Amino acid sequence: MLVITRKKGESILIGDDIEITVVKVDDGSVKLSIAAPKNITILRKELYKEVTEENKSAITFDSSILKNIKK
Repeated sequence: MLVITRKKGESILIGDDIEITVVKVDDGSVKLSIAAPKNITILRKELYKEVTEENKSAITFDSSILKNIKK
């Protein structure tokens, strides 16, 4: 893990084609700009976790549903 300090307007590069720039720093939050190729998926981590959990619960099989259908 890399921990780095950046100021407004400063960037970091990931590989040759991803650039993350600090756009704004205000009251404990940071606004970032991410320039990446269109084939790279960019998701907020909390959204990714939420979708992953939702998908896990969707594939959980409840056999009691089948028992109720047979009646």
